[in-house]
Amino acid sequence: QVQLVESGGGLVQAGGSLRLSCAASGRTFSLYNMAWFRQAPGKEREFVAAISWSGSSTYYADSVKGRFTSSRDNAKNTVYLQMNSLKPEDTAVYYCAADGPAEATMPADFGSWGQGTQVTVSS
Repeated sequence: QVQLVESGGGLVQAGGSLRLSCAASGRTFSLYNMAWFRQAPGKEREFVAAISWSGSSTYYADSVKGRFTSSRDNAKNTVYLQMNSLKPEDTAVYYCAADGPAEATMPADFGSWGQGTQVTVSS
């Protein structure tokens, strides 16, 4: 199982940007498809973005498409989520997840999770 640690969250004004990082350790990171999810208070965890093991494929939730970009550096065992044009409705705890099938978007599809990082967007 891979261990994941997110960082980069914080408080930002609407329209601003943040870059989240997810550092992995344990088994071979480059073999894993990775994903980002988020969970706002009182809501279910929802899919945000995913990236294939090679980085050649990415896909996004409609709510973030065109604003968020996922990338990875397998040499650094790290996946990133660049978030631009942030909106108050993006406020949530953001989680990275590993070890899911290609194009998976359901939390139950992923075997490893980080502890989450809080993103708060003020209006």
